[in-house]
Amino acid sequence: MKGYIYITGTGADPAARQNLNDPLFMRIPTLGGCMPNIRRLVERGDFIFVVSGKVPGIQQYVVGGLRVAEKITALAAYERFPENRLSLDPNGQLQGNVIVNELGHKHPLDGHKASTFADRVKNFIVGDQSISLKTPREVELGREQSLPKISEILNRRGNRLIDVVSRWSKLDERQVGQVVDWLKGIKAEAANP
Repeated sequence: MKGYIYITGTGADPAARQNLNDPLFMRIPTLGGCMPNIRRLVERGDFIFVVSGKVPGIQQYVVGGLRVAEKITALAAYERFPENRLSLDPNGQLQGNVIVNELGHKHPLDGHKASTFADRVKNFIVGDQSISLKTPREVELGREQSLPKISEILNRRGNRLIDVVSRWSKLDERQVGQVVDWLKGIKAEAANP
């Protein structure tokens, strides 16, 4: 087992902006169009963790992670996860992580370059376990602890998570366990103040 941790796009912060649409930490967690390189490399049983994107004046944090159960195509995800199809919510924010239409073509709401589409529709990740920080207290603790904890786990120092993680970093089995245990600890602490 191995894992990866990556920083999502600039401005994506589910707690501050409610705008992280990939990965989705729902009943069945999924990772659809983002990070095709990581989605290609992972195998069943591996973990993928995501860090919120850079937002001015707001500390980034580890949003959560999921364990890989299977990899399917985006067209198969379109059929299997209709609730994850790209759409705009009432506020005009993009929702969903299935980037194809019913024919398997690039969805009109997918704003990525057409030249990257062929790689992005492969290896849609379906998870069988996830852990994510959702409540205000969990997020607060996550923002406080993410930089020092991820620095400790990766044995890298920096003033920002991008200095420690870069765009993405590989984790060994021990490091995956440390991240999962730490996130579980935050959830327990937030539930019992």
